[in-house]
Amino acid sequence: MRVAVPVLGGSFCAHFGGADKFALVDVDDHSRKMTSTRMESPPPHEHGVFPMWLRSQGVTTVLAGGMGPRAVQILQRLGIETVLGIDGGEPEQLVRAFLDGTLVASGEGCGGGELYHCHDHGEP
Repeated sequence: MRVAVPVLGGSFCAHFGGADKFALVDVDDHSRKMTSTRMESPPPHEHGVFPMWLRSQGVTTVLAGGMGPRAVQILQRLGIETVLGIDGGEPEQLVRAFLDGTLVASGEGCGGGELYHCHDHGEP
């Protein structure tokens, strides 16, 4: 299992499309323990680019704050689970909480508001 968490400027990024890096956390499927974490820079953000890039990185789950509906649909179509509405935290803490079943997530898709125009036009 590989879990991706969006990061901006070294901290959790509240909106998927605003990330300048993704923490990619590998998890052993049997022990459910984190085995490695690395920070990777995605390609420039355009419609559909992040989901395809994450798939190419072997990501199986994305933990995010807000995300536009198009990105959610693309990720789901690619077989990548999305957990939305996370308020923040360190990537490894979030993954640990996800694995333990204690992650607090509202399920809300988009928190980007005017910056990302999620509500009217989908993910930029």
